[in-house]
Amino acid sequence: MNQAIREPIEHTTGETMPAATRRRRTWLLGGLAGAIALAALLAWWWSSGRFLEGTDDAYVRADWVAVSAQVSGYIAEVLVADDADVQAGDLLLRLDPRDFRQRLRAAEAREAAAQAALEAQRAKLETLDRQLLEQAQTISRARADGEAAQAEWRRAETDWRRYRQLADEHATSRQRLENADAAHQRARAAARRANAEEGRQRAARDVLKSRRREAEAALAQRQAELQEAAAARELARHALDDTEIRAPFAGRVGQRKVRLRQYVTPGLPLLAVVPLEQAYVVANYKETQLERIRPGQPVELEVDTFGRRWRGRVDSVAPASGAVFALLPPDNATGNFTKIVQRFPVRIRLDADAAERGRLLPGMSVIATVDTREPDGASADER
Repeated sequence: MNQAIREPIEHTTGETMPAATRRRRTWLLGGLAGAIALAALLAWWWSSGRFLEGTDDAYVRADWVAVSAQVSGYIAEVLVADDADVQAGDLLLRLDPRDFRQRLRAAEAREAAAQAALEAQRAKLETLDRQLLEQAQTISRARADGEAAQAEWRRAETDWRRYRQLADEHATSRQRLENADAAHQRARAAARRANAEEGRQRAARDVLKSRRREAEAALAQRQAELQEAAAARELARHALDDTEIRAPFAGRVGQRKVRLRQYVTPGLPLLAVVPLEQAYVVANYKETQLERIRPGQPVELEVDTFGRRWRGRVDSVAPASGAVFALLPPDNATGNFTKIVQRFPVRIRLDADAAERGRLLPGMSVIATVDTREPDGASADER
């Protein structure tokens, strides 16, 4: 009876011991694996993880431009389709140029008329200069004649005085005295006429000088009119050139709102050009993450759209939080206050080439992780 009871006990003990051993081994292996994983995690955190600052509040951006017309008019041609790739200088739209061509022709005609008026005034001024030169020569001759007449008058007066003295002494005849007196009177009259002629010529020169000053003023006015006409012609030419709306840079067309025969005015957005090859990332980091972020630090970017990682560098950190530049910045001086962690935009430039950047579209969500160690591998703490 004891034998019958002992056998089941031995059988149960033999089956129980190996199962317990296996459980202990499983726990030991699991604990060892966990310890190894924890050690690896701690090693990763110590070597690099503690230097990483990440955020999923990041998006692809590009400095796109809303293209608008600089002159008013009707759209004559739409030369680009929605979402089309364009190069810098490509023709996008053309306004009806007929009115602008006519304005340019009218401006060119006014400029030609102003040029002709200027040339005529210039010729008039040259004529006055020649007349002034001739008048100066005439005055010189009149002065010489006057000096000769004065000399003749003095000689005749001397002769007259001498003959009068001789006549008083009865040393000459009365006839000679009368002849000398007549010659003296003629010489005096000739001298006075010569002086009057010189004065008249000088007065004529003064009139010419006055006319020349007026001509100079008129010439300056004609030059100003020509400059004004040239400026008007240049403005008309620019207006005609502005009827052709071109791409400001290479990119992709979006938000095309313009249609054929639509009337447009300056400043009205017609379409947008997005420079995809100049895309960058803006990551909004919490203020508690900014302490060690510096320009030039490497960044790992994970775009939700693609199953790959991109490399980049911190380009700059915004000088203020997004709330400061908001349309309605917060005012915490009144009412209840709830502290909210502020976020600062960090601009990240991509290391990829232009072709790779062209795959990123503005608005795509990004997970950005900044390695706050220096580019040479030294941490900010060690430095």
